[in-house]
Amino acid sequence: MSLEDLVEEIRRRGEAELQSITQARTTETARIVAERDRRVAEIRTEAARATEVEVARERAQRLAAAKLQSRKQLYEAREKRLAAAIDGTRELLEQYTTSSAYSPTLKRMLQTATDALGKSVRVMGRAEDAALLAKIAGKTFDPTPQPILGGLVAETSDGSRRLNLSFDELLRLREDRVRELLA
Repeated sequence: MSLEDLVEEIRRRGEAELQSITQARTTETARIVAERDRRVAEIRTEAARATEVEVARERAQRLAAAKLQSRKQLYEAREKRLAAAIDGTRELLEQYTTSSAYSPTLKRMLQTATDALGKSVRVMGRAEDAALLAKIAGKTFDPTPQPILGGLVAETSDGSRRLNLSFDELLRLREDRVRELLA
């Protein structure tokens, strides 16, 4: 083999090796670019999914908060309306104390008190009802005025038992029932 043949052989081998290295580099570059593009697409897809999940969660939270606020406002409005209705009921009871049906009601209340507590009861009521209660209860009437809307308060002579038949107390005891009727 001559020197020129040897140089040519070395050059061919070098070019072939260079070409295989260049081709390997191109292939590896393409593989790296494809892997990079795949990972970028994967990251974008995951980010979009995570964003949608977060948006859905935030939307659900805001919707739940709005519903809760709505229920709260509805409850407050209902309570306000019921409180106004109960105040209206109090006004009606106050008007009732000036009607002619009030005296028989006090008599029935006194009868209920004596049935429950015995004959010797002390009867108390409003200052406005003092004359009427003194007439109905007689000697058992205690003229000490009570801060009540109407009705009477009866107590045993020794003070051990008490029956509050005032309109205030009767309304308080039956407030749930009144609320049901008004709702």
